[in-house]
Amino acid sequence: MVERPQSWGAPRTLDFAAVQEPTRVPQPAAWDLLLGCVALYVATAVGRVHELFPVLAYLKPALLATGLGLGLYALQQRGMRNIGRLRSRAASCVVGLVVWSALTVPGALNQGLAFQSWTNLAQTILMCLLVAGSVRTPRDVERLGLVYFAVTVVYTAIVLSRFELGGDNWRLSRLYYYDANDFATLIVTAMPFGLYFVLERRKTGIRMLALVGLAALAVGLIRSGSRGGFLAFLAVVMFVLLRLTTIPARTRLAGLLLIVAVTFGTASDQYWAQMQTIISPKRDYNLTSEEGRVQIWERGMGYMVSHPLFGVGLRNFQVAEGTISIQARRAERGLGVRWGAAHNSFVQIGAELGVPGLLLLVGLLANTFAGLGRAARRFRALPPEYAGTNAARLAQTIMAALVGFVVGGFFLSLAYADLLYTLIAFGIGLDKVSKAPRPV
Repeated sequence: MVERPQSWGAPRTLDFAAVQEPTRVPQPAAWDLLLGCVALYVATAVGRVHELFPVLAYLKPALLATGLGLGLYALQQRGMRNIGRLRSRAASCVVGLVVWSALTVPGALNQGLAFQSWTNLAQTILMCLLVAGSVRTPRDVERLGLVYFAVTVVYTAIVLSRFELGGDNWRLSRLYYYDANDFATLIVTAMPFGLYFVLERRKTGIRMLALVGLAALAVGLIRSGSRGGFLAFLAVVMFVLLRLTTIPARTRLAGLLLIVAVTFGTASDQYWAQMQTIISPKRDYNLTSEEGRVQIWERGMGYMVSHPLFGVGLRNFQVAEGTISIQARRAERGLGVRWGAAHNSFVQIGAELGVPGLLLLVGLLANTFAGLGRAARRFRALPPEYAGTNAARLAQTIMAALVGFVVGGFFLSLAYADLLYTLIAFGIGLDKVSKAPRPV
């Protein structure tokens, strides 16, 4: 209430019409040590910085980030970092996936390989929950998204500078940790974050660096020569144009035209010849060869049908190809057999973890998309200053990145990849903070 000034000695009166409650805008929490550990984990698990710069490997950054991060999280079980706030359908699918994969180990074709792979998957999923649990505000998710984008740009720049192309060698091949197709999918999942930072009203320096980073990613995508990556890129473009409703249509179109111009402007004739096989695949080995994707997928579905409950075991698809497939009979005649990968994340997990494993992965993706959709709607009801950023746009950005993974992962064996569970963690984390009490 406001007191109206009165003359000396006159009785005081209260002007209720002048009463105004002050607007309380929450201040976004700053970086802290736990968030720094999570960022270091993203840099190592996704950006592979310790492989790009071998001197970092001596510091054991992944082990440091995991150990210190888990310890700090255990000590900060309050507020938004309380583990109980992680309860969601997506988080349940994550936990269910690691539990079910453990049950497949005893019946795996190669139990030792399955157990070792399970320990790696368990660590990946544990860190997925840690990333989601460490998030306090939408600004934290934005910070980690910036790390994801930045380390992908650094990885791309190092690859482009160290792997020279020319003549018949027009596309990248085996790189650091990723191969060219995995690399393309990583790039496509990072591009939406770059577009987000270009379009956000932040410091001009960050926007310019994001623009340069997007250009580098576009060149990297072309150099990868990946058809799956190209299809994933087109899917992200369509999602941004049709579904990224938090950005004005003209702005979306202008940003995408710039990316497309850089991408197409740097493409070689060999690249376009490779992409043309997508629409005229009759001579493509993926359709005609028994080592092509189509026949591999058929065999993978056969493994799931013959092992519907527990599959052939975690990371045992290649073992199945070399031991129980029709081609494996060649070994009896002294002929070589290729122990090939599934080249499809859904076929991979269905064959290795059975029908329940496939349902868990599909449920995980579906529930993450649904959670991000709900988060976007919740944040739209609030002024941006309450979230510290345009959280609704951030939610749709993560959805665009996941679209890129789903399409790219349809042609690759990435069912247990760190990049997938990092994006899932972003989604769970943003959904979590969107459920926080609303300011009055």
